[in-house]
Amino acid sequence: MTKEEIISFINANATCYLATCDGDAPHVRAMGMYKADERGILIQLSSIKGMYGELVKNPKVELCYNGSGKVVRISGTADFMEDQALKEEVVKARPFLKTLVDAHGWEAIKIFRVANPVATIWTMATNLEPRKFIKLY
Repeated sequence: MTKEEIISFINANATCYLATCDGDAPHVRAMGMYKADERGILIQLSSIKGMYGELVKNPKVELCYNGSGKVVRISGTADFMEDQALKEEVVKARPFLKTLVDAHGWEAIKIFRVANPVATIWTMATNLEPRKFIKLY
């Protein structure tokens, strides 16, 4: 897959599994990625959740997307973006977040992009081949 095909694939399969680490304990969660565009792969989360604290301590992440017989894994680091206009864009696209903002303020909305993302693709056909790594941005 090309970079463009990977970006298209992850936008079409926006639910990913996001791996973080808390000390020596790994944590994996299903997440709804906001979007991947020219700004990068954007993930929205809440500052009141444990994942935020984990990423502040250790920003290394891995995302895993699955669909149509393909698995795309992307590794990088969480680069938090303090952009009010972007937060407002996300809340407009995800109206359920308005109650979070009303209860805890805009500081509760955190958005990070995956910095230095590197992807690898797995399919049954390529299962035994050496992994190839593709820089996305």
